[in-house]
Amino acid sequence: CRSALDLVPFGIKPLLRRAAAYEALERYQLAYVDYKTALQVDCSIQAAHDGVNRMTKALLEKDGVNWRQKLPPIPTVPISAQTRWSVPSAGAPGANTPPASAPQGGPDQTAAGTERARTLKEEGNELVKKGNHKKAVEKYSESLKLNQECATYTNRALCYLTLKQYKEAVLDCTEALRLDPKNVKALYRRAQALKELKDYKSSIADIKSLLKTEPKNTAALRLLQELNRA
Repeated sequence: CRSALDLVPFGIKPLLRRAAAYEALERYQLAYVDYKTALQVDCSIQAAHDGVNRMTKALLEKDGVNWRQKLPPIPTVPISAQTRWSVPSAGAPGANTPPASAPQGGPDQTAAGTERARTLKEEGNELVKKGNHKKAVEKYSESLKLNQECATYTNRALCYLTLKQYKEAVLDCTEALRLDPKNVKALYRRAQALKELKDYKSSIADIKSLLKTEPKNTAALRLLQELNRA
């Protein structure tokens, strides 16, 4: 798989196969990185989503709530690689090679990607208002592929909470806090998810961090009372 990736960087099949091999060897951190990298190339790959979910669960159990801090860096997939894999004839010979005119992520393209990400996030917000959280997750996922924005992560985390996918909610809030360490929504929603996962100690820690920023946040104070009774 490494040889294949040397030849064609960010190739989907070798990334997924190497991730599966790492998973079999119980090298969960490396498997997680490969699954996440594959999702950057194409966020619609269900096998990669499932792999991320399994690795998140394994790493939470192994290293606790701070498991993310121990991860090796996740490579940033260039726009040109994402473009290559989105070509409709991707199965055709030579399709793995980007055309000479493939965009290289210049300012105009970056601006267009950011605008598209904002549109997708707004579509996700409208779906949340209609109660369609599952479809909203898809929109937010597409948006995050183009632009990693704190609010999009916290919005998707809210959907995951509603869908009872608590580990995924923790993951999204952690991503949001990486971008904005004092984000109140991310701290509150991660605390909610951790409470459902019965990790009361970590949940209380998040609420206390939140209360340093907003000491009179009534929802947080209420949740802290519930946690102290748990």
